[in-house]
Amino acid sequence: MSDEPDIPETIATYLRLRGLEPTGRYRSSRRKRRDADDDNAPFTPGRDPRGVGDVLAHWTKQAGWDPALARVDLVQQWEVVAGAETAQHTRPVGLDAGVLTVQCDSTAWAKQLRMMRTEIVTGITQRFPDAGVQNVRFVGPDVPSWKWGPRAVPGRGPRDTYG
Repeated sequence: MSDEPDIPETIATYLRLRGLEPTGRYRSSRRKRRDADDDNAPFTPGRDPRGVGDVLAHWTKQAGWDPALARVDLVQQWEVVAGAETAQHTRPVGLDAGVLTVQCDSTAWAKQLRMMRTEIVTGITQRFPDAGVQNVRFVGPDVPSWKWGPRAVPGRGPRDTYG
């Protein structure tokens, strides 16, 4: 019959299902699977060393930080995107719902850049596709307001007594 000792069939089945009784078939299938799935074997795909930049790029992508890092890069490299002279007179101040807000030194700069909007948006999307910029809004300089406090009356205000 077999060279196994006489044990009840229920106990033999239990031991076989738990993997405590090594059979010839079990031993060979385990050995084959270990050889086929061995990730520690040399010269297998994925075993080449990677640089620190590649590892960090992989981790930031897994963590979902790519859009936030692209936005920071956009602000830091604004001079490259807009040009040196334009960057001297403008600065990005906000990014909300895909609209980048850029504050200009004068209304003349804002008007000229509004006419160049498509070129600037194209440059941004080519260099920083993960930033999610879909449009750019150019605003002029901040002007002082005559309205102070929580209550304001519509109309010309204190300027109506100037003449």
